[in-house]
Amino acid sequence: MLSVGEPFPKFKAQACNGLSEHDISTLSSEDFDGMWQVYFFYPKDFSFICPTEIAAFNRALQEFKEHSAVLVGGSTDNEYCHLAWRQTHEDLREIGFPLIAAGPLAQELGILELRQNICQRATFIVDPEGMVQYACCHNLEVGRNVEEILRVLDALQSDELCPCNWKKDEANLAR
Repeated sequence: MLSVGEPFPKFKAQACNGLSEHDISTLSSEDFDGMWQVYFFYPKDFSFICPTEIAAFNRALQEFKEHSAVLVGGSTDNEYCHLAWRQTHEDLREIGFPLIAAGPLAQELGILELRQNICQRATFIVDPEGMVQYACCHNLEVGRNVEEILRVLDALQSDELCPCNWKKDEANLAR
């Protein structure tokens, strides 16, 4: 799995950005040059834990925007599967970020679960220079904590030494 301090791969992927076929587009890593990026990968569309995570990320979307961070979700399912899922799952109709067809990217990131050929439940925070600053992978049966991802983003953007359980507006450690 790609780790902290390594460059996030350059990629192009098909993305579902809404509820119609007109909302399918090609997304490129170059679209996010110079920006903080948060990528989260999940195993499958039409599953159980995954929509709870996508909905949680969407509820926190404004907070990611306030951090000047773009949010991108993805799995090995294709863009039309993402579209069908969004159209049929109440919690996914109004998400405000793209879901990408991430098969080749997942392989490059080293997050493919090989027995089922699906994405592991992985998260990456990438800085404006394109370097991975956070990489985390959960068991397929354990959902993420979006608040923790925001906390880590706060810490990374503070550019300070942040102790265990540090939260924004708390004291940092002296260098």
